[in-house]
Amino acid sequence: MFEALLLGLLSAACIYDVLGPTLLYAGRPLIAGSLAGLIIGHLTLGMAVGGTLELTALGVYTYGGASTPDYQTGAIVGTALAAHVVGGLIAQVPVGIAIGLPAAILLTSLDPVARTLTTLWIHRADTYVDEGSSRGVTWMHWTAFIPWGLSRGIPAFLATLAAGTSVVINVEHAIPAGFTNGMTLVGGMLPAVGFAMLLTIMPVKRFWFMLPIGFVLFAYLSVPLVGIALVGVGIAAIYMRLQSSNVEAPKLNV
Repeated sequence: MFEALLLGLLSAACIYDVLGPTLLYAGRPLIAGSLAGLIIGHLTLGMAVGGTLELTALGVYTYGGASTPDYQTGAIVGTALAAHVVGGLIAQVPVGIAIGLPAAILLTSLDPVARTLTTLWIHRADTYVDEGSSRGVTWMHWTAFIPWGLSRGIPAFLATLAAGTSVVINVEHAIPAGFTNGMTLVGGMLPAVGFAMLLTIMPVKRFWFMLPIGFVLFAYLSVPLVGIALVGVGIAAIYMRLQSSNVEAPKLNV
């Protein structure tokens, strides 16, 4: 019960971090899954499930207020339920992904509910504006996150509350082995989809030369992704330094 309550509060805090001031980047699946793993005592599992969903979420943004899958809550729920699967990390991660992805998509359907309920706060804020009450407007601004928090916290609490019962065991036995193997395969393919979506919004045509550099580092030199990212940071720093040196200094009129 206590763990389920903490995970529900974590889900509410994650959506607050997304919509409000970003403090911990808890809206990212990797951070949310890792925090969930810390709460339940399975940090590696939380990082594995959250990391996979993080790569899936690359390039997915709420353009124009459009609803996107709630990957962070999916990572929390998937981690909490997969922790009760027997068989170690190899067996737990596919189940976590198999639960986390549908949960992320289903929670999107709660967005219209949260958006509708916040209109009550907006109308109340309008009343405070007419009354000239700045404190009331501020109070409405900060408490308007409550519907969003409840839309994530309650489902996460109820889902993780079932983690200590036979529900997870029944779900595990009900999942065919072929489906689990398929989710393992999909888990390896989803990062490619996330990177492909990310590349569509990046100036690839302008910086095409970065792609073969990354490919050579990974395929021929076996440099891990963190190392490739650091090389990219170094190249970006050199590029910015060269760009700034090409800018003519302003002439002073003496």
